[in-house]
Amino acid sequence: MAKLPKLNAVFYKSQSGAEPVRDWLKRLAKDERKAIGEDIAYVQFKWPIGKPRVDHLHGAVWEVRTSLVNRIARTLFAVESGVMVLLHGFIKKTRATPQAEIDLAEKRYKEWKHGEK
Repeated sequence: MAKLPKLNAVFYKSQSGAEPVRDWLKRLAKDERKAIGEDIAYVQFKWPIGKPRVDHLHGAVWEVRTSLVNRIARTLFAVESGVMVLLHGFIKKTRATPQAEIDLAEKRYKEWKHGEK
């Protein structure tokens, strides 16, 4: 019997219907999308986990850390009632995750939590 994931992943969706993480993934190369998707799936099945694959950033926001061939991707998410909400994705350009990226994920999480599910 197939093992079920501990978390169901969903894309954050804005009021306008945009799904920023899905859109970001579509703009990446196929091999990069595959690597990020595999890391997200790993988190779904192994939650709760920590470094090196996952790190807690602030409040409800966590990051999936994906090493690509020549760059680093981060997928920011929150967990609520068995749901992994994919809030924001970006290619990391600095050593620390920029506060603006965390703030954007927190804003989206609050919107999602308050009825935009």
